[in-house]
Amino acid sequence: MNENHPREVLPISPEWSIPQVAEALFRALSGAGPALAFAPISTSSVSPEIAVIIPTSGSTGAPKEVALSSAALIASARASHKFLEAKSGERWSLLLPINHIAGVNVLVRALELGVQPVGVEDDADYSAIVPTQLHRALHGDEKLLQHLKNCKAVLVGGAASSEELVADARAAGINVITTYGMSEMSGGCIYNHTPLHGVGVRISDSGNIQLKGPMMADGYLNNPELWSALTSDGWFTTSDLGELIDGELFIHGRSDDQIISGGEKISLGAIENLLRQKFSAQEFIAVGVPDLEWGTKLVVVSNHHIDIEEVRSITRTKFGAHAVPKDFITLQELPLTSIGKPDRTRAREIYLAHE
Repeated sequence: MNENHPREVLPISPEWSIPQVAEALFRALSGAGPALAFAPISTSSVSPEIAVIIPTSGSTGAPKEVALSSAALIASARASHKFLEAKSGERWSLLLPINHIAGVNVLVRALELGVQPVGVEDDADYSAIVPTQLHRALHGDEKLLQHLKNCKAVLVGGAASSEELVADARAAGINVITTYGMSEMSGGCIYNHTPLHGVGVRISDSGNIQLKGPMMADGYLNNPELWSALTSDGWFTTSDLGELIDGELFIHGRSDDQIISGGEKISLGAIENLLRQKFSAQEFIAVGVPDLEWGTKLVVVSNHHIDIEEVRSITRTKFGAHAVPKDFITLQELPLTSIGKPDRTRAREIYLAHE
C-alpha cells in the first residue's frame, strides 16, 4: 500500500446515529473525508486509497485489521445489486451491527441506491441477517418474521445455515439468499452457491477455497506478513474447505475448526451442521475441551434439552464412533458473538466452569 500521502483514520463513535455514520461513510468512499475504523485499531493513518478498516478475529482469535478501499466496497455493493436486480430508491434494512463487514455492507449498498437504511419497524426491499436471527424469526419473533417476509430478498450469512433452516424459511415466505464470504472479500461474494459478478473461485490442492475479485481487501494493516502468506497472484486462500460442482461452491467446513480426539480428527462445524439439520428447533455449539483420556474431548452445548442417545446415534452413523460427543450441557441461551455467530470460546469457558 502506498504510504506517501497517509490518510487520517476516524474511529466511529458509539454515540453516532446511523445517518451520521452513513454521512461519514459517504465522505470516506468519495475521498472527501477520513478513512473510518469501525472498531479500535493500531494506527491513526492509512494509505489514501483505504476507506474503511474492519478489525476481525475470524475464527482463530488472532486480531486482523482488514483494510478496504472504496473501489473494493463499491464493487462488492454493485455485484450484490446486480445479482439481486436491485434498483435505485429501493431500501435496505440494517439489522446487523456496524462493527462487522456485513453491517457496513448494508450501509454501502444503501448509499449506492441513494437511500438511508431502515430498521425492523419499516418495510424494506432487502435485508441481511445471520442464521441465528433467521432461526429466531421462525421460532417466536413475529415482528422480525413479518419484516423478512415483506422483503424481496434476505441475505443470510456470517455462519453456515442448515438446509432445513433455509427450507423452513422459504416455506414461511422468506426469499432467503445464502451468502458466503469474509471481511477480506468485502463480505459475501458467493450467493446461493454462485460467485457474484467478477468473483473467481477455485479449490487448492489442500482443499481450501481460494477467491479473487475486485472486492478483495488491500491487506492487513497490522500483519502484512500474514496477508502475503495468504495471497498469491491475486488469489486469497481461506481457511474454509469446499468443492466446486458445475460452477457452484459448496462449503464442507473449516480447516481450522478441527480437533483431534483419541487420535482422530473431528470437524466441529460438521457436527454442528448435522445436529442443526436433525433438530431444527434448537441451536448447537460443538467444542473441544482438554481431557486426560481423549486429549481433547468433543462436547455438545445446546439451548434446549438434548436427546443424548439420538445425538450419539446420528453422529456415530454419519461420522463414526470417534465423533460421538463425550459430554453434553444445556444452557438457557447460547453465547453469541456481537454479530450473532455461535461463540465457541465462550461456550468452552462456560462448560469448563460447570465441570
